[in-house]
Amino acid sequence: MEEKEKRTEIGELGEFGLIDKLTAQFESYQPGTVKGVGDDAAVIKGGGLYTVVSTDLLLEGIHFDLMYTPLKHLGYKAVVVNLSDIYAMNATPGQVTVSIGLSSRFSLEAVEELYAGIKAACDYYKVDLVGGDTASSQQGLVISVTAVGQVAPAKITYRSGAKVGDIICVTGNLGAAYLGLQILEREKQVYLSEPDTQPDLEDQQYIIGRQLKPEARNDMVKYLAKSKVVPTAMIDVSDGLASDLMHICKQSNVGAFVEESGVPIHPEAQQMALKFQLDPITCALSGGEDYELLFTIDPKDLPEVRLLPDIYIMGELTDRDQGIKLHTKGGNIHDIKAQGWRHF
Repeated sequence: MEEKEKRTEIGELGEFGLIDKLTAQFESYQPGTVKGVGDDAAVIKGGGLYTVVSTDLLLEGIHFDLMYTPLKHLGYKAVVVNLSDIYAMNATPGQVTVSIGLSSRFSLEAVEELYAGIKAACDYYKVDLVGGDTASSQQGLVISVTAVGQVAPAKITYRSGAKVGDIICVTGNLGAAYLGLQILEREKQVYLSEPDTQPDLEDQQYIIGRQLKPEARNDMVKYLAKSKVVPTAMIDVSDGLASDLMHICKQSNVGAFVEESGVPIHPEAQQMALKFQLDPITCALSGGEDYELLFTIDPKDLPEVRLLPDIYIMGELTDRDQGIKLHTKGGNIHDIKAQGWRHF
């Protein structure tokens, strides 16, 4: 007879016992962390830098589906999506706080798995967990992460700093995370109709990995710093390239002209889009959750940026009254419309 897997009820530990259990293995990497977990507030050194703070809320059934999202991956992703916002300010993250709402269906072991992913992200990006909160939830799992970073005042980059004539750049590739989600959703529906069927993920580790375990582009911020290039505007691609480009254009009061040939799409994403009978460029423009960096630069910095790896030149900013346009490979010009993630 098989021994049943141990299950510890969270109520046995209480709030502070749970916090102690989950955070005991976390180390402090940043010299600015004076006081982390364990008091009413974290204490972080000041100085001549700007402190940058970003918060994201992830709700079960809205932002993630536990039918195909491993808890460890979810914990990792919850941290990464917040760090990406800090990098999009051209800043460097140093600390995070994590708050969770839990229903009674989660055991201690399940929550430890979630925190194993959180710790893996903290270790990889060298950020400190310095606090958070826990509460009961009747609506499934709720995760709220706040990230804190710093940047020199001369290097901070807003969405509002772009100007006409600036060059539009993007890192990495786009659309793969959306297509990974399509595979996962398809297999979920197959399972719901035929529970005995084994999922067929088509050996698409890269595409599915882009959805379940994205990475923030800390390397790009470092490359730009070494090249002494400060973007005129920057945003991370979370809601979709089209939506996020519109954020820059709106706040900078400009238009944009994008070359389809300049939008990077991974070959595996291209093939999977065609298999789903989707237009690859539409997936790249509207998919979201790529967590690449979309930024603009002064034309004088273009020679330096061209030397940097994994950065693609997509187009140019124009007068606002010219709108936001896509120049297709076939020579046509279309309006770019925001069809990405809508929060409400």
